[in-house]
Amino acid sequence: MIRTALILLTLTTATQAQTTPPAKSFEVASIRPTPNPDPTQGTWSLPNTGEFQTHSLTLNWIIRLAYDVDAKQIEGKPTWLDSDCYDIKTKPEGGIKLTREQLRPLLQDLLQQRFHLAVHHETRLVPGYALVVAKSGPKLHLTKAETTPNWRDNFSPGNLKGRNLTPAFLAQQLTPLAGLPCVDRTHLTGNYDISAEYNADQDPNSPLPSLFTALQESLGLKLEPRKVPVDFLIIDHIDRTPTEN
Repeated sequence: MIRTALILLTLTTATQAQTTPPAKSFEVASIRPTPNPDPTQGTWSLPNTGEFQTHSLTLNWIIRLAYDVDAKQIEGKPTWLDSDCYDIKTKPEGGIKLTREQLRPLLQDLLQQRFHLAVHHETRLVPGYALVVAKSGPKLHLTKAETTPNWRDNFSPGNLKGRNLTPAFLAQQLTPLAGLPCVDRTHLTGNYDISAEYNADQDPNSPLPSLFTALQESLGLKLEPRKVPVDFLIIDHIDRTPTEN
């Protein structure tokens, strides 16, 4: 009977652990307007401690991180959304190591609780690009299990390089580079390590290929022009000054 009771206790504890919902808010969050802000120098970090931090970062950027949207997908913005900057320090419950996906709902809650952000979504078909597999087939390398997730190793103009990236994330990062919304239609699953260089300045003397050619030659992917569904985030209300810490 004792053994049976121990088994039942173990099963009950395991079930409770599995059904424990993920945290929906930060345990601690400090928000302060940045002294002498410079929106062009804004930074954010998500170290292994899970303590999301920002310096001189605009609310426009924070909303983009929270809702995973491009700047062009945000409407109803007050004029100060791209100029006022904030220093934020947070601590997740239990000191868990947050992934970018786990961070989003916590940031959404932070914006709703401290800035009284209210939004609604609208999906629209707009001219854009679908990221698809080229006829040559994909030239992607699956991320090895021991590779530390890194969302942006060196994603800069002229250089597409990163580890542990999903095709959906790659499509999102291609949006500002291609000039139109990009969505993932590769039907590829898993995370990949990618590396490709391209002629970002369209210099006729550069030996590097265009962005579109580099995607095909280096990654076996292609951007096809087509109407794509895009989620637009409409701001209904947001306060300029956050509630007290």
